[in-house]
Amino acid sequence: MAHEQLENLVRIGRLKAESPSPAEITGLVRSGLARLKDAKLDHLSIESRFDLAYNAAHALSLAALRIAGYRAHSRYIVFQCLRHTLDFPNQQWRVLDLAHRRRNLSEYEGDPELEEPLVEALIRAAEEVASRVSQHHPEALPLQES
Repeated sequence: MAHEQLENLVRIGRLKAESPSPAEITGLVRSGLARLKDAKLDHLSIESRFDLAYNAAHALSLAALRIAGYRAHSRYIVFQCLRHTLDFPNQQWRVLDLAHRRRNLSEYEGDPELEEPLVEALIRAAEEVASRVSQHHPEALPLQES
């Protein structure tokens, strides 16, 4: 069923089927884990922690999509596909959705509207993505660094 949903996204041009690249996946997960670790550093500004946590979640989510054999045409679709790539819970997905909207406000309008609870929830969501990548795809790479 998940594969069928992803294939539908290929048919409408939102995804592209592409063979997984182990080196790319390893790099994405490594990058995601490094950013996730840094996002937890309390001495950094809330903006920096948010950016790090958001980019960690995105890199790890993209790794899951690449493992499944797809490439996205937009950043947002990577998060939308988590339900199909990692059976990601809707509650956690809503955190990523909100973070994406806040990221866009920050990037395009200079108004991040960031609060500590959002950053903490985003970190937890990124940790959940990392955990599920590890559980569903242990071949991706060692995730014990998180």
